[in-house]
Amino acid sequence: MSRSVRTRPEGSGQALSEAYDTALLDLDGVVYAGGTAIAHAVESLAAARAGGMHLAYVTNNALRTPDVVAAHLTDIGVPAQPDDVITSAQAVARLIGEQVPQGSRVLVIGGEGLRVALRERGLEPVESADDDPVAVVQGYGGPELPWGRFAEACYAIRRGVPWFASNTDLTIPSGRGIAPGNGAAVEVVRIATGAEPQVAGKPLPPMHRETILRTGAERPLVVGDRLDTDIEGAFNGEVDSLLVLTGVTDGAHLLAAPPQHRPTYVDADLRGMLTGQPEVVAAGDGFRCGGWTATAGGGALELDGDGDALDGLRALCAAAWTAAGDGVCELDGGKALARLEL
Repeated sequence: MSRSVRTRPEGSGQALSEAYDTALLDLDGVVYAGGTAIAHAVESLAAARAGGMHLAYVTNNALRTPDVVAAHLTDIGVPAQPDDVITSAQAVARLIGEQVPQGSRVLVIGGEGLRVALRERGLEPVESADDDPVAVVQGYGGPELPWGRFAEACYAIRRGVPWFASNTDLTIPSGRGIAPGNGAAVEVVRIATGAEPQVAGKPLPPMHRETILRTGAERPLVVGDRLDTDIEGAFNGEVDSLLVLTGVTDGAHLLAAPPQHRPTYVDADLRGMLTGQPEVVAAGDGFRCGGWTATAGGGALELDGDGDALDGLRALCAAAWTAAGDGVCELDGGKALARLEL
């Protein structure tokens, strides 16, 4: 299916919390970081909820159960119920359940979140390749997951058992820095077996489908900090997205975003859900947002004017994405970004 290429962030005359019925919120880097609520998250989410917006928390982490995630959110000041949480474990369990009979045994390489999700689908988690599993499922199992678990997966896969993965995020944030994620563990099994898993998590369609089925959202807005999972997942699901700059994405990444990584809206943090979004308009050979005008040419992006730094970033996005078309902008935006001090 052909899709139009986004060449600028969109504007909205309404607050996003009014324009959309459900926020599909990523967690780490959006709601909290290192287990602590990100600045403005608690009050922004409370205001959106009070205004009638449904809040759903969508995570690729298959280790923790929805009960545990909801309890953590509540502890940091964001009241949540288990039904408000959608995990990649739930998405992969549905994917498996659609392909094997009820009551089937599934070899689990991962944590409790996978086991709970499989039981919810009427499947039986097992621990050994010798337990006659009809599928193997792999999800993040925490830093202490024994090496022998990967061997069990390999034994079963080499016997012809189909392999599923909750997600393939190569890294995850931790309190001490960036650590290997489930994608790194999936690579171990891939190298040893030569097999390819069916993957459920963001940015792939099974995760988006799971989220819509569980929330009943009619006008969803994906809110995230990662271009390659959250924003690409929204693109694949053909829904709008809000990128917040409280996580891993910075201005340089955003300007170089290919079409599937270009968000509908860009804002500093979750306060952006409570406001309208400024329009980016054509201005001569460039694009204007607020008091800034951005142009592309001569091997670089240029920025003139002053005002809100985010308006300058939005204008730069328009110049960069238009110049890139359906590719990646290779113009130097460093000098222009430095003016914004984001």
